[in-house]
Amino acid sequence: MMRSMKTHLLLMVLLTPLLLMAQVDVDYEAGVTVNASSGQFAPYYIASNRGGTITQSKSFMAHGALWHELDTTRRFSYGFGAELWTGFASSAEYDRYDPETQHFNPVSRHPSRAWAQQIYAQVKYRGVLATLGAKAPESVLVDNRLSSGDLIMSGNARPPIGFELGFVNFQNFPFTKGWLQIQGKVGYYKPGDGKWMENHYNYYNHFVSAGLWLHYKQFQLRTKPSQPVMFSIGAQAACQFAGSMSTYSNGVLVSTMKMPADLKAFFRTIIAGSGGSNPGDKFVEGNHLGSWDIALRYRLPSGHMVRGYHQRIWEDGSGIGMLNGFDGLWGIEYRSPHKGIINAAVVEYLDLTNQSGPIHWAPKDFEGTAITKQATGNDDYYNNYTYNGYQIRGMSVGSPFVKSPLYNTDGYLRYTDNMMRGFHMALTGNIIAPLEYRAMLSFRKTWGTPFLPRPKPLTGTSIFAEVIYRPVAVPGLSLTAQVGVDRGTLYGNNFGALLSLTYHGNFTIGR
Repeated sequence: MMRSMKTHLLLMVLLTPLLLMAQVDVDYEAGVTVNASSGQFAPYYIASNRGGTITQSKSFMAHGALWHELDTTRRFSYGFGAELWTGFASSAEYDRYDPETQHFNPVSRHPSRAWAQQIYAQVKYRGVLATLGAKAPESVLVDNRLSSGDLIMSGNARPPIGFELGFVNFQNFPFTKGWLQIQGKVGYYKPGDGKWMENHYNYYNHFVSAGLWLHYKQFQLRTKPSQPVMFSIGAQAACQFAGSMSTYSNGVLVSTMKMPADLKAFFRTIIAGSGGSNPGDKFVEGNHLGSWDIALRYRLPSGHMVRGYHQRIWEDGSGIGMLNGFDGLWGIEYRSPHKGIINAAVVEYLDLTNQSGPIHWAPKDFEGTAITKQATGNDDYYNNYTYNGYQIRGMSVGSPFVKSPLYNTDGYLRYTDNMMRGFHMALTGNIIAPLEYRAMLSFRKTWGTPFLPRPKPLTGTSIFAEVIYRPVAVPGLSLTAQVGVDRGTLYGNNFGALLSLTYHGNFTIGR
């Protein structure tokens, strides 16, 4: 935690000269949030897709943010931002093994009392953008407010701190006169949650990993967006690598393994190359996962828009080759050109039950055998045998629709229910001009994981309603009320509510 705070403070110092420059338009926001629920954690919809800021049963939080947007019309431009949170959040009890008594004792754990959620600086030249720091990601495929979540980079967890380089929005592909556009980026990040892992681990079985790096890249091609029909296709890829892994058996530390973080490791994560002498995995460097993303949008002459999209997840070569059946996110989105009772709607179906089949066979894993053909399967989405799942501080970096390790109060730091099916629906609109609503409903059924299937499936139903009031007499002020309900055996029976008061304004430095 201290190392993360020092890094954020250093970035604040670096941002100070930018704030002192003349004629800088700055937006700011300040607010308070209070929530309470009947369970140990906030209901699913209240906690998900909000950067890991509200997760506990009860909390009283204050936040402040300021930012300067890039000017995309200029050849050279810069941007920056900072968002800080502080307050009180209730604790949840996690099992911890005591080797002296040889019993499990509960330990209380709560989020930090203060942290920097975002702090970043950006520099743009022509169509190229460089970002340094921690900035909340936005999905390239789905609507963050209405979707169940992007399968690879959803914004469900706290943003990691790092460096990324890419394009500013979509750029025209050469010689196509705007009929083909390209967008993409590549980055390296530090999640900075090693202490969180160590504080929530049970120290009895399996393993705990810390100090890892995260690599992420994505690209997307699309046709001319001004046309009634627009098609897009792209891919995302992420990789956890480096760090260390400590393995325990019956409460005894049996091994500690450190994975390299040299230049070779950074290069191999880009191309998914051989791990070489990496003790974590010689077959390929790090834990790779990603998706193929496609979408087709049709805009009616009246301005109404309908879009269908599919995100096909993969964990290894078999998934990349689309040998994982129907797996992935399937969605339909509607948007109205005018504010009314229904401004937008989303319906999604998520299936993760195939996972490239139940059998895993790679000849290099069993050298010397007469079988040379490869039948790679049993993908175990978001899990890995060297890293504690695709998570930051217990919250899924990918889809929050898959139950995050945060909820494993037995101190097990991996995903327990990634073999699942479910649907999600969302609506948003304006009842009257200053009053906006959002409603969501989902159901899911899980059979555990391919390696640890459940003898009896778990089910969960989640319901969510939100109302945002923006008084005309006080521009920039908004009052938000949320209600969330969970029912079933997946998250248990939980009821909760949230209230927040936020003010947004802007000012100019240098006048």
